[in-house]
Amino acid sequence: MRLLDVRHLGNERVIGCWEVDGVLIDPGPESSLGNWVDELDGAPRALLLTHIHLDHAGGSGALVRRWPELPVYVHERGAAHLADPSKLLASAGRLYGDEMDRLWGEVVPVPEENIHSLSGGEEVLGFEVAYTPGHASHHVSYFHSGSRRAFVGDTACVRIPPSEFVMPPTPPPDIDLELWLSSLETIEAWEPASLGLTHFDAIADVPAHLATVRKRLAEQADRARTMGAEQFERALRADVEREAGHDHGAAMLQAVPPEQQWLGLRRYWDKRGESG
Repeated sequence: MRLLDVRHLGNERVIGCWEVDGVLIDPGPESSLGNWVDELDGAPRALLLTHIHLDHAGGSGALVRRWPELPVYVHERGAAHLADPSKLLASAGRLYGDEMDRLWGEVVPVPEENIHSLSGGEEVLGFEVAYTPGHASHHVSYFHSGSRRAFVGDTACVRIPPSEFVMPPTPPPDIDLELWLSSLETIEAWEPASLGLTHFDAIADVPAHLATVRKRLAEQADRARTMGAEQFERALRADVEREAGHDHGAAMLQAVPPEQQWLGLRRYWDKRGESG
């Protein structure tokens, strides 16, 4: 088992692709494949995607183009967007605008015959699968029984070691706090020995980390309910500067763009009729 730093935009410790027995979990964007794919020992056995956001899964189609027999596992709600990413790209384009190509590179469709849809409850290649929405409606997590490590995508938030500061990634459009908290319980039920984060590395003290995740989700949600976008962003940037420092803070801000976090939480509150 190892974590391959995809070195997104040339920067370390922003996005990591886990390799477990030849299986890749969240390969990151196509724009970064050239930084790490040659480190693999031949063709991977499969791709396991926690969700289809471009920082986690954008390079999937390009990997299938390179290895045409490569199977790709994804939640059933995300499967159609791998086969035809046009709606996904339109949605991402509203957030990233002219930066799309620089950030994510080419988003190649995955042939339908390579896609294996998941709903949660399956066992795949030595991993148990659980449906863990909250960050995204199509999010799943994977529990590797051999190592007792849970690979949790964005459900356990972002932490850039050696800093212990935790930031919830809350971009639109799918943020749902109740579902997110329920998904944390699902992960806890596995009793994992450790967590594998995409952003970034492994977490050994699972109970302490998940307690911090719950606290930070509540804090950020309350801020978004009572603050406007600019005030929220200033507060978030101040948190990162104070808690993570300049070096690790830069990686944190790249993994969790501050201008997006208010949007997802405010959309959640608007749906509940509780903004402001």
